[in-house]
Amino acid sequence: MKAGIHPKYDKAVVTCACGETFETKSTKPQIRVEVCSKCHPFYTGQRQVVTTTGGRIERFRTKYGLTEE
Repeated sequence: MKAGIHPKYDKAVVTCACGETFETKSTKPQIRVEVCSKCHPFYTGQRQVVTTTGGRIERFRTKYGLTEE
C-alpha cells in the first residue's frame, strides 16, 4: 500500500433509528442507519409473505382488462 493516499480506518459507532448502537470499523466516526438487525422484519420474523397468483400473461391480462379470445 502506498503511504499517505488511503483514508484513516478507525472505530465507528453505528446508531439505528430504533436506538440500537454497535461498534464497527469505518472511515467515518459515526454512522446513522434507519434499519438494523434488531428491527429489520427479515431478522425479527415479522416479514410478510407476498403470494403471487398467476403467471406473467395472466397478470398482464388482468392489468389491462383483456379477455382470452
